[in-house]
Amino acid sequence: MTDTITYEAAKSGENTNVVYITQGAGERIKSDLENGEHLRLQVAGGGCSGLSYELFSEEPEKLQDIDTLIDYKDFKVVIDQKSIIYLKGMELDYDGSMQGKGFVFRNPNAASTCGCGESFSVV
Repeated sequence: MTDTITYEAAKSGENTNVVYITQGAGERIKSDLENGEHLRLQVAGGGCSGLSYELFSEEPEKLQDIDTLIDYKDFKVVIDQKSIIYLKGMELDYDGSMQGKGFVFRNPNAASTCGCGESFSVV
């Protein structure tokens, strides 16, 4: 994990250390979400390395019983049961510089990543 300040979780608990969100990523997520939407983080098959990250806004009504809901100060993150295995301990950052990549995933579970950083493989 980098030395950046992480975005504040609304309350401490067992799920607050699943995904670390940097201040920059938290501010970007907060500005992108509308009308109480949640941010869904998930892992899907595909990409150069076999697995790829997906993140998108989602209405609260789509929350399922098998989802984990992580409550941050200004928004909620939803992760499905399968994806949480691959995302535990990951840091989500945001690089908004001129040549920035946008959201940046730093995953300690990834054995290798592709050049763009949006797909990974595990052992």
